Amino acid sequence: MAKASIVSTGVDYAHRIRAGHHELVTDEPPALGGQGTGPAPFDLYLASLSACTAITLRMYAQRKGWDLGEFRAELKLSADDDGRMHIHRSLHSDQPLTDEQWQRLLEIVANTPVTKVMREGAVITSERAGE
Repeated sequence: MAKASIVSTGVDYAHRIRAGHHELVTDEPPALGGQGTGPAPFDLYLASLSACTAITLRMYAQRKGWDLGEFRAELKLSADDDGRMHIHRSLHSDQPLTDEQWQRLLEIVANTPVTKVMREGAVITSERAGE
């Protein structure tokens, strides 16, 4: 379904990620000992959710014949007093949409594929690779 790999660069926390045929860099900000040469892991986490949000809603709107125009989603990750993580998504369109259209988009966005995995979890396993 999807595949990614990561390789260290030799510069503190900077790493090269290969996702499909795309390559990007991840790093930590200088305040955490990195060089800030790329998004940090939680930035990538939110980027994944925002990408799925925008693509899913664009697909849905196109099927319905709705013009989303310039669509934007802003995501914020925060922790409550108990340390539980929360993501808040704020959706924007530069086109006039009805209340009913917005309601339907909010229903759809609550069930995007990445939203479901983040909300419901995934089984994660690890192993030592062969020599």
